[in-house]
Amino acid sequence: MPDWLAPVILSPFVGSFLGVLIRRLPAGEDVVAGRSHCESCGRALGPVELVPLLNYLILRGKCRHCGGRIGLFHPAIELAALAVAVWAACVDDGARLWADCVLGWTLLALGWIDARHMVLPDVLTLPLILAGLGFALIAEPDRILDHAAGAAVGWLIFWAVARLYRALRRREGLGEGDAKLLAAAGAWVTWSGLGAVMLLAAVTGLLIALAGRLRGGSLAAATAIPFGPPLAFAIWVVWLYAPLIQ
Repeated sequence: MPDWLAPVILSPFVGSFLGVLIRRLPAGEDVVAGRSHCESCGRALGPVELVPLLNYLILRGKCRHCGGRIGLFHPAIELAALAVAVWAACVDDGARLWADCVLGWTLLALGWIDARHMVLPDVLTLPLILAGLGFALIAEPDRILDHAAGAAVGWLIFWAVARLYRALRRREGLGEGDAKLLAAAGAWVTWSGLGAVMLLAAVTGLLIALAGRLRGGSLAAATAIPFGPPLAFAIWVVWLYAPLIQ
């Protein structure tokens, strides 16, 4: 069986779980125990209704029981998880492919949560730091100190920037979640990759802000813009392609 087949097949199911995670985690709801249900009538979904993507197509985006519309969020997150796996499979194989997917799926959830709720939960960022260090210890143990230094430097950079911004502007700029996510970036791409991550994240964030402005949104000095999505995208791209250009 090709290396890419298993993660690609698994990815829509991962996306379905990520959808539950994105909806329930910021609200403090139980992610594992609570059964999936129709948002219109509240009826619990059966096994067939939980099959990702296929169920949405068969039911034409409607609940089988009440006929209520099923939001596009569900197929969107499942397709996004599939895209992560396909993208990763185009670059890597073997154990690194699975590492790509774990990183990409976690970053997908973090970016989506931050875009919706302006928060990067510790329950995702902190394990991501440990996962990066753990994979480094297995894949390139001779560079584990570079990865550990990357985690420390990544957190320190954004922590210092956040403190300086608060001192100068008397309000919050970057949150602690951003610092922890950059620490995760350093754990995965080492300290030498942090510059590329921050540059790409800044450019991506600027493009997102300008796109919002062109669509008629407001863009003032005090406008709060979630930095998690562009930072997550930058980590993903640098992780995938840095080894190819070194």
